This record gives sequence, C-alpha cells and structure tokens, in this order.
Amino acid sequence: MTNRKKNISKLLKTLAQLAVSVLALAMVLAKTDMPKLLDIIRKANPGDLLLALVFFNISKIINALRLNRFFRDIGIELSMMYNMKLYYLGMFYNLFLPGGVGGDGYKIYILQKNHGIKLINVFNAVFWDRLCGIIALAVLSIGLLLPSTFALKLPQFIPYAWGIMLALYPLSYLLNRLFYKQFLGSFAITAWESMLIQLTQVISAFFILKAISPAHHALDYLAIFLISSIATVLPITVGGAGAREVTFYYLLDYLSLDTNTGVALSLIFFGISAVSALAGILGRTWHEKSSEATISGN
Repeated sequence: MTNRKKNISKLLKTLAQLAVSVLALAMVLAKTDMPKLLDIIRKANPGDLLLALVFFNISKIINALRLNRFFRDIGIELSMMYNMKLYYLGMFYNLFLPGGVGGDGYKIYILQKNHGIKLINVFNAVFWDRLCGIIALAVLSIGLLLPSTFALKLPQFIPYAWGIMLALYPLSYLLNRLFYKQFLGSFAITAWESMLIQLTQVISAFFILKAISPAHHALDYLAIFLISSIATVLPITVGGAGAREVTFYYLLDYLSLDTNTGVALSLIFFGISAVSALAGILGRTWHEKSSEATISGN
C-alpha cells in the first residue's frame, strides 16, 4: 500500500471514529435532561474531582510501570522518566490523534526504530499489556455486578458469571504459557498490577460520583462504569467518547436509575482523561533518541 493510500485510510478511520462519537453523544444528549445534566456538572464538588484526577493518574502511572516490565522482558531497558513520558505521549496521541499515529502504534514504532528489537516483539509487549488490562477489567466488572441490582434482575446468569470470573485468570495464564512465554516470569506481579490499575480507576469514578450525587446505588453506577470501560476498548470512537455515555444511559435506564447522573459521571471522567493526556504534550519536546533509554545489556 502506498503512503498516499495509507494516509487516506487513516483519515477515513479518523472521520469514522469522530462520526460514531458525535452520533452516539448526540443520541444520548437528545434523550437527556440537558438543564439538569449541566446543573449536576456545575455543582460538582471540586475537592472530590481533584481526588478523582489524582487516582486516575495513579492508575496510569501503575499502567506505565506494568508496560515497562513487558518491555524489559523483550530486552528494552527504559528509565522510569523516559517510560512515563512515552506512556503519556501515547495517551495524548490516542485521545487527540485518533486513527492516525495512535498511542500504541507510536510506542511500537519508536521502540522498534530506536532499539533494533524485532517489530513483532514490541507489538507483543504492547498487545499483551492491553490484554492483561482487559482481563482484569472483566474480572472486576463481574465482581461488582454480582452484588449489584443486575444480579437481582438477572439471577439466572449468576452461576455463569461466577464461572467466567473464576476461569479468566487460569485461562490467561494458559494463554501466557502457550503463546507469550517471554512474559511468563512477570505474570504474577503484572496480574496484581492490572487489578490495582482497575481498582484505582474505580476509586476515581467513585469520587466523581461522590462529587455530583449522593452515594445511593453507588455499586450499580460503578459496575456500569466498568462495563462502559470495556465498551471503550473497541476502537470505534475517539477516546471512548460516546461509547461510555451510551452504555451508561441504557444500562441505568434498564435499572430505572438516574441517567443524568451516569452521563455526567461519564463526561467528567472523559474530561479528566483529556486533561491528564495533555501532559503528553511535554513528551513531544523530548528527543526520540534520548540517551535515557538503553538496550538491555549495553
């Protein structure tokens, strides 16, 4: 494929993601009581929002440390500062340059180019990092769903939920052992880190909820938050915008809970993500061949 065709393909992907985000948001906002939604956001407690911002970034720092473990497993040694800059720059690209470079694509390109590691090895490290996050997210989601109102409404699914939750980590270990042996030595610690990443994001969501609403049905809102996080993994929207709001609206409507509060939580969380990702701009001034990064063994 020529460079021109690649650029056209990236542009079309970006436009498609923007279109899906805009349409999804428009659909949700058209069904939402806008004056009430804006009033909820306007009256949000700043102190709780600050704590939400802090815990969100704690989750991202832990995520960056986990990813760096996988880089070390394939022979790339990055200093903590270099790795953190690279991670936040990837966040910035994911949110503000969707469909183009992309954060994961940028990290793969830079590390393969600067360290002479096989492209497939760098790709596997980034992919396995993502997969570990999704597995932990699924386990924690089910863990919160089991004591929630969903379990009361859908009791027939409880045995299946327990079965899936208990099987996910054994299956992920088997997958690790069969196809990603280079990361097997890090399995135990990165499994704990993955859970910690999701827990700190749930704490961030809890403080947003606390900032905008009394803590009634908090477990339901947080369970839906995790489900909406799974929805944002699909690369069909810009930074998950639209996908999370649609998930919140329809699941809260199913539970007969206040949809305005859920949509407000979702929008504020996206705002916190965007503000945090702006730190990645600082990484753009750092030279790609920084002497801080060295190949393992050099």
